[in-house]
Amino acid sequence: MGGQGVKAVVVYPMNALATDQAKRFARAIEANPALKGKVTAGLYVGGIGHETRKVMGPDDVITDRETMRTSPPDILLTNYKMLDYLLIRPEDARLWQGNGPETLRFLVVDELHTFDGAQGADLACLIRRLKARLRTPERHLCGIGTSATLGEGPEGMNAEALSDYAAKLFGEPFGTDSIVGETVETTEEFLKGTS
Repeated sequence: MGGQGVKAVVVYPMNALATDQAKRFARAIEANPALKGKVTAGLYVGGIGHETRKVMGPDDVITDRETMRTSPPDILLTNYKMLDYLLIRPEDARLWQGNGPETLRFLVVDELHTFDGAQGADLACLIRRLKARLRTPERHLCGIGTSATLGEGPEGMNAEALSDYAAKLFGEPFGTDSIVGETVETTEEFLKGTS
């Protein structure tokens, strides 16, 4: 991705989900010649409890905290509680030292539907603190929320309410045209035109 610093942060609601997805990131980076050896990903969550990795492998991202502090990964996988710690703990300040105001470009919140009520308000405040800490300019950060349970395509959900929620959460503008949904074909639709 070029340059120093964290360019993308992926926030998960739970360590287990972050750990599972870390393997997918490692495999995707390994399988793509344009990314392999050029893009790094690191998993920074609490209670890893196993041998840490200082370099990426075909099935593993970086998990050694000191390595990430010294040489921050391009993509940081974490949970919202740990992201809070990463912004306030003195020993983690080095993680952000390579970040200029425009370095962080993407903020992904996985399982967006789980961040409602007080937890959603906490995450919205955390995102604003992250942007303030890194001096991220307005309208620079690309906020991405993912969920498999928000409805079937834009027609099956209240697109206006969802885009309003995303705008409030990320503190960035979201139009209804920014919502990407999915539709499921019935067996008959899938097989139509086949013999």
